[in-house]
Amino acid sequence: MFDGVRQEQIIMQIKLYSRQLCGWCQDAKAYLKEHNLPFAEVDVGRDRAAYDEMIKLSGQSLVPTIVIDGKVLADFDTGQLEQFLAQLK
Repeated sequence: MFDGVRQEQIIMQIKLYSRQLCGWCQDAKAYLKEHNLPFAEVDVGRDRAAYDEMIKLSGQSLVPTIVIDGKVLADFDTGQLEQFLAQLK
């Protein structure tokens, strides 16, 4: 369950841009896994094209950056992620 909504009712395409040694990125991944929200992770520290794509989408170079169904949240903590998800419902 996610805020009273079953997982299968939430159909989102989630892409998480992260870096290996980013604590907030680790927290974001843990949060998504804990709430059974499947996501594609892209390590921008290893993929320059993905890094450039992240900057184009978010307007900044900070991680984590998450794109859900075309909406972007950049440089966030799990509290901000939870609010972002709630707005998308």
